[in-house]
Amino acid sequence: MLDTYGRKYIQPLLDWTAKKCIAANITATQVTWIAFVVGVSSGVLIYLDHIYAAVLILWFSGFLDALDGTIARQTQQSTSWGTLLDISFDRLVELSVIMGLALRYPEMQIWLLLLTASIVLAMTVFLTVGALTEKRGMKSFYYQAGLAERTEGFILFTVMMLFPQWLLWSTLFFIGVEWFTTGQRLHEAKKILK
Repeated sequence: MLDTYGRKYIQPLLDWTAKKCIAANITATQVTWIAFVVGVSSGVLIYLDHIYAAVLILWFSGFLDALDGTIARQTQQSTSWGTLLDISFDRLVELSVIMGLALRYPEMQIWLLLLTASIVLAMTVFLTVGALTEKRGMKSFYYQAGLAERTEGFILFTVMMLFPQWLLWSTLFFIGVEWFTTGQRLHEAKKILK
């Protein structure tokens, strides 16, 4: 939801940063790889109990994740391969956070596994609708908005990292948000795909 409706507030900063990257001959694909490497390190930092660093790194990777698409659009070099890398790396970053939490708090592993399953289901619906519909958005496929988009996920991951005493409840809440989003997307998909 925040990605869809809040993007306009951060887009000027992304546009400015993209122009600087383009001037320095930094490509969208290079930024995608940097975002991936930076993002997956957040899971390692969680495990090592460097929580504040993990949070900062996660959000920085999110900024880079938005930047790569802006660079691709400004240079008119958006590719299906870039989209595939971007989406795949996003999931690996999320998995690194969940794995870091699961290793740090082994008593939470079953709940974090359920969260992972909920994210997989939500992304399956999201990507399948994107592949089956002829609609196109700013990205190279149809982007279904929903309650849980990447920013909401980062907010919930941040709460999970910073407040481990509430980890069970924040994980259960995250699972509920994912299921609600899946329902939203299935409801919209039924209308689109008839």
